[in-house]
Amino acid sequence: QVQLVESGGGLVQPGGSLKLSCASSGSSFSVIVMGWYRQAPEKQRELVADINRYGRTNYADSVKGRFIISRDNTKNTVYLEMNSLNPEDTAVYYCNVRTVFGVYWGQGTQVTVSP
Repeated sequence: QVQLVESGGGLVQPGGSLKLSCASSGSSFSVIVMGWYRQAPEKQRELVADINRYGRTNYADSVKGRFIISRDNTKNTVYLEMNSLNPEDTAVYYCNVRTVFGVYWGQGTQVTVSP
């Protein structure tokens, strides 16, 4: 069973930055893709960004140019650097890891962008 531990959420003013981290307990060799999703109140969960084992990244149009996803395979950790945050980025952010054995979700971390 893979466990994901997220950190880095919080309250930030518009225009500010936050960096999320997600550490996976599983073997890095089994990981295919690591990514972040978010869910705002009364909205569906949506993909924010993901990165495969070769470093290829994929971003939602709404965060391109502002967010950067990266991973450290030695630590089996994925990061999401969020810049130029605006109130529309307010949501619970969930780490997602796809491995050869299945798909796993973190518990979620709240990001609130407010003056």
